[in-house]
Amino acid sequence: MNKTLDSIPQLIHSIRGQRVILDSDLAALYGVATKVLNQAVKRNAVRFPNSFLFKLTKEEVLKTLLSRSQIVTLKRGQNIKYLPNAFTEHGALMAANVLNSPRAITTSISLIEAFIKMRRLALSVEVLARKVNALENKYDSHFAVVFDAVRELMSTPESPKRKIGFTV
Repeated sequence: MNKTLDSIPQLIHSIRGQRVILDSDLAALYGVATKVLNQAVKRNAVRFPNSFLFKLTKEEVLKTLLSRSQIVTLKRGQNIKYLPNAFTEHGALMAANVLNSPRAITTSISLIEAFIKMRRLALSVEVLARKVNALENKYDSHFAVVFDAVRELMSTPESPKRKIGFTV
């Protein structure tokens, strides 16, 4: 899979309440094999606390695969042998420092910018939701009167029924 810098936002997943990127995607962005990335991480384990990197569970892997593709049946020999690592924003940056290649450095900058954009978007949605709730609470009683008036206008008044028969 060819990973470009434009595809970074699609590679970021929300797992365990954190925004993360999987080791295979990060390795492809940095231009190294996943095995090479994970070996570098193991050699520098002190640089990757739990807040930077964690291993996914089988359930999380299946959920992530389901979100990527509707076809999750792997071909023969493509079973997941090792549970993937999930790198947080800081873990992805630390991985670039561990790899220390020019491509890793430029890609890490783009990665950090993508994480920042996603954080800003989430904050703006949260602020908008708070404003809507505040407006709803503030103007709820005023709008109730308006809605009652509109309902009254929309209802058809009952016309007096004519009596059946001849009138004198």
